[in-house]
Amino acid sequence: MSEPINRDRRRFLGTAAMTLAATQIGLSGPATAQAAEAKPTARPIKPGTDTPFGPLKQIDAGVLNVGYVDAGPADGPVVVLLHGWPYDIHSFADVAPALASAGHRVIVPYLRGYGTTRFLSGETFRNGQPSALALDTIALMDALKIEKATLAGFDWGARTANIVAALWPERTKAMVSVSGYLIGNQEAGKKPLPPTAELEWWYQFYFATDRGRAGYDQYRHDFAKLIWRLASPKWEFDDATFDRSAAAFDNPDHVAIVIHNYRWRLGLAPGEPKYDELEKRLATAPEIAVPTITMEGDANGAPHPDASAYAKKFSGQYAHRLIAGGTGHNLPQEAPQAFVDAVIDVTKF
Repeated sequence: MSEPINRDRRRFLGTAAMTLAATQIGLSGPATAQAAEAKPTARPIKPGTDTPFGPLKQIDAGVLNVGYVDAGPADGPVVVLLHGWPYDIHSFADVAPALASAGHRVIVPYLRGYGTTRFLSGETFRNGQPSALALDTIALMDALKIEKATLAGFDWGARTANIVAALWPERTKAMVSVSGYLIGNQEAGKKPLPPTAELEWWYQFYFATDRGRAGYDQYRHDFAKLIWRLASPKWEFDDATFDRSAAAFDNPDHVAIVIHNYRWRLGLAPGEPKYDELEKRLATAPEIAVPTITMEGDANGAPHPDASAYAKKFSGQYAHRLIAGGTGHNLPQEAPQAFVDAVIDVTKF
């Protein structure tokens, strides 16, 4: 990406993100929690390093056979780490071992359409709508006999954690959410934004076309690497780090899930009727009462709401942390110590 384009993105990001927050979330007013700023202490991953997770496990859960990491003591307090698009479980390559060493049982699943997670039936609709992903998390917890867990994630994973915390608070001990409150709905997604804000969603409009679907299918690795660079303009990741995650996009259902997710958000693709009641509840932008820490990187190049737009959506114990030092969208991998600290701290609220 050329430097002029990066400068343009940084110049309009604040206005675009704030507009997006007001439109999609329907909030305004000052934040009620104090934001703390912290320097990341990321440990660099050596090129070509194998996953530190050890062998993956597989389990039938709901409509899926889920591939997941299970690290740490079996009787430790459970943390479920949820990745986003276009990323995978290796966003938590440093986070998971650190939390396991601190005594937590750490579960890191591949989302539907990623890695070794597969649908149990070829007849199941390849649905990427957010409520379906949230129910995948509940189904996995049920399959693993986990009654309650701390949920932590970013991007799709943060949205999933938000939904579970809002609709199933009895299953959620606490939450860490990068970029804050991300529960949306189709009606909000149909409302136009100012041109500078719309520009940031270029890939959603691309995915709305047959050309976009075919292009993502053909060039998914190159596409994902471009998103990584735009979303984390100061993160100097190497090819080995990217390739390790990009292998997860070779899942046979990956393209279908990604395209449906973004088309559903714009109201261009239907969901499944069995999720209608959940979507109605989510459309009211429900408050989240479980203890929460929200986080944001100071160099997040992806569209994201300002913290002041969502602070009031967290009605329980709450804090916001701004992570300095050029931290981008993939915060757990770029600033793992800060993410680990947030998880440990929120469980003590």
